[in-house]
Amino acid sequence: MSPFFKINKTSTGKARAGTISTDHGTIQTPIFMPVGTVASVKTVHQHELKEDIKAQIILGNTYHLYLRPKMEIMQQAGGLHKFMNWDLPILTDSGGYQVFSLSASRKMSEEGVKFKSHIDGSYHFISPEKSMEIQRQIGGDIFMAFDECTPYPCEYNLAKTSMEMTHRWLKRCIDWTNENQEIYGHQQRLFPIVQGSTYSDLRKISAEFISEQNAEGNAIGGLSVGEPEEEMYRITNEVTDILPKDKPRYLMGVGTPWNILESIGLGIDMMDCVMPTRNARNAMLFTWNGVMNMKNEKWKNDFSPLDEFGTSYVDREYSKAYVRHLFVSKEYLAKQIASIHNLAFYLDLVKVAREHIFAGDFYEWKDSVVPVLKQRL
Repeated sequence: MSPFFKINKTSTGKARAGTISTDHGTIQTPIFMPVGTVASVKTVHQHELKEDIKAQIILGNTYHLYLRPKMEIMQQAGGLHKFMNWDLPILTDSGGYQVFSLSASRKMSEEGVKFKSHIDGSYHFISPEKSMEIQRQIGGDIFMAFDECTPYPCEYNLAKTSMEMTHRWLKRCIDWTNENQEIYGHQQRLFPIVQGSTYSDLRKISAEFISEQNAEGNAIGGLSVGEPEEEMYRITNEVTDILPKDKPRYLMGVGTPWNILESIGLGIDMMDCVMPTRNARNAMLFTWNGVMNMKNEKWKNDFSPLDEFGTSYVDREYSKAYVRHLFVSKEYLAKQIASIHNLAFYLDLVKVAREHIFAGDFYEWKDSVVPVLKQRL
């Protein structure tokens, strides 16, 4: 059996290229993971995800799937893979971020969190054990420990208390997982989550505690929640100094194309974000030449391909003028074209980053391309 994670190439800094092996296929890292919140990456068909965008792994959202379609349907379907007809790897989040974002309608205790559904107002309770059970039923290849994500800014004592709760909950997640290994057919791997807000001493404590659990992979949470980019990079760098080098590192909820490249340079292997599809629905396209606002008047008479350097079929088949027209006319097709483009660009971005890690010039290439990616077109 292949090891879960194998490093194929390292650089002069922290950047590395690796391979993650799961029962549903292999993943070449560094990798970006499209977010499929409710068993769907918004506006994009699974066929396009696989064949055109070249997604190697996607995310499912525990909170949303638990509320709808509910676990009875998920079990009857045979898990999320079969339900949504996706035969490649899936990672599921724990539901913690969504639950804790409902600050006005939830009550937290040592046991777990009671919260009010945003769909019908019904009350529910999720504990670390319940989160593990739900994620087992969803059937992802990688699943996340139940944690508390603090806001930014966050007072030190609150960040410390929250981190300690996350660590206690992690122990319960691990215990439940160890006691319920035999339930599901394919192997599922639990990733703990480092917390501690932007406080270096707390992050060090958390990263060391998470490392001691000897999980098959580790995540960094509580970033990309409003803090300055420099703070995100600083904390990421400090945490990756501590987390095991032979385990994949997942930076949750990140980010812009330049965030992704900087994070890869700091030793991150896996990233996810709703940004490529959310921004696409608002007419913002990411390209190798910079960020395009497709509602701009400048594209009105531009009949050149949507993106001459793009890898997706939409980049070749549609013009800038046409896509602008669709957005101005509020046609749904505009959102679909833009989402396919952005996701394909993100997957191309990490693919090219991997190539430069192998070539040995990743940092020089990154420093040259980041300013261009940030340009507004």
